[in-house]
Amino acid sequence: MRTCCIYAVGMSLAVKQPPAADRVYAHVKQAVLDRRYEGGTLLTEGELAEAVGVSRTPVREALLRLQVEGLIKLYPKKGALVLPVSAQEIADVVETRQLVEEHAARKAVPASPQLIARLEELLARQKEQAAAGDLAGAAVTDRCFHAEIVRSGGNEILNKLYDQLRDRQLRMGVAVMHAHPDRITKTLVEHEQILQALRAGDAEAVVGLIHGHVEWFSHLARGEVR
Repeated sequence: MRTCCIYAVGMSLAVKQPPAADRVYAHVKQAVLDRRYEGGTLLTEGELAEAVGVSRTPVREALLRLQVEGLIKLYPKKGALVLPVSAQEIADVVETRQLVEEHAARKAVPASPQLIARLEELLARQKEQAAAGDLAGAAVTDRCFHAEIVRSGGNEILNKLYDQLRDRQLRMGVAVMHAHPDRITKTLVEHEQILQALRAGDAEAVVGLIHGHVEWFSHLARGEVR
């Protein structure tokens, strides 16, 4: 009887909703990342409170957290402005990605069978998402593809540094795919080339391919997209 009671309590805890501020934070952050709230959108506390089903107090708390993360800017008595992705932000992310990913690529060779299998799985998923027009999903999978290569290097400090770029990468990725729908096809081709170079054990080819793949975003920031 005691065991059943413990189980019931556990089930009750499992379905308990997260705190209101956390729900607002997750709602707004996801909407910003997948562009339901685009850069330049003004969000009001009242609208967000109604959308999530909470009072305005947790909305304020959530918006303060999002401002610290650089996704929004608060304007007293007006609301919160969703900040657009800037050219400087793109340049900074590209530079950091190249430093981390190119170093990790060298350490990834020779690639383990587990890494190759995981990248094959992610590439297949991204192809399905692209075919279905799921650009937000494809952006997430794109990020996972690169993160797997970084993780394979076994440097936990670099892993954590790379994880800090996650939200910026996803937001940039979705924005780029919407603005340049032909880019997803090029991305799939480049991911296949990276995978082939890893299979072949050619570290310099992997590094070169990753450099060119990520460098494209720099051309975007400078208005030189090809």
